Amino acid sequence: MAKTPAWQRKAGKNPAGGLNAKGRASAKAQGMNLKPPVSAKQAKKSPKAAARRKSFCARMGGMPGPLKDSKGRPTRKALALRKWDC
Repeated sequence: MAKTPAWQRKAGKNPAGGLNAKGRASAKAQGMNLKPPVSAKQAKKSPKAAARRKSFCARMGGMPGPLKDSKGRPTRKALALRKWDC
């Protein structure tokens, strides 16, 4: 049986939210083109990065689902929004 790609496993996920470099590399090997998150500080330096951040926050913020799990821990959705400073 083939091993699942890193971006689907814990090895490719950043504990603070989103994917780490290994996760992005495994996604790229499958034909995806993922870039690292853009923080508010980075967005101030580039209008293109600011537009990416604004677009991500608008899309991801409107996604259904809780921001905390049954034990009160933040979900992957909440972590991603925090990483992007949404």
